[in-house]
Amino acid sequence: MRALRILLIIAVVLGGVFVAVDRAAVYFAESEAEGRVAFGGAEAGSTDVSIKGFPFLTQVAGSEFDRVDVTVKDIRASAAGRAIRISEIQAQLRQVTLGAGYSSATASRATGTAVISYEALTEAADEGVTVAYGGDGKVKVTGSVRIPLLEQTLTRSVLSTVTLVDGDTVKVRADEVPGEGIPGLEDLVRKKTDFERGIGGLPEGLKLEKIEVAPGGLEISMTGADIRLAG
Repeated sequence: MRALRILLIIAVVLGGVFVAVDRAAVYFAESEAEGRVAFGGAEAGSTDVSIKGFPFLTQVAGSEFDRVDVTVKDIRASAAGRAIRISEIQAQLRQVTLGAGYSSATASRATGTAVISYEALTEAADEGVTVAYGGDGKVKVTGSVRIPLLEQTLTRSVLSTVTLVDGDTVKVRADEVPGEGIPGLEDLVRKKTDFERGIGGLPEGLKLEKIEVAPGGLEISMTGADIRLAG
């Protein structure tokens, strides 16, 4: 019985050592990966990588991870010469395969969400235009226009619908612009409040699927396959 107890104690101690070594290896790998993850041609502020699954060391030996969660903040992407800042991307990557020498990584498939804050959307709009949450799935766009006929500047706010066009472009269009009997007023307001901005610089294979207007910003769901993350 004493020998059995000793063996059990040794097994527990060795198991604890293995877990500690395994977790330390995960922490080191995550720290290394955070500096290597590249989201296409976009510039990112910070990256957080979380490697799931246990044990980690056996996954490394097989050069494949079942799941890796990546959070990237303050991504500055651009398209057609116009920049738009993505506040945050949260992606869940499946079957992440490591390349030779662990210098590259490719995800077999991915799902995630990109968030564009209203502050970032305001930055992407024309000068003098602000964008805010309008409630009930709408955004409120406010801008000032010069009316030559009246020789004055008018400020107008409109409720707008946001849609995703061609899988890579955010389109903001006012539902209604009261003309107030002033010739050309609606066209002038729409030139300020209606706009489209492309989202470029994301990894090849990652597609934008659906957009929702939420109190905290625009939430865009994403899916993808065969996504190269680094290397």
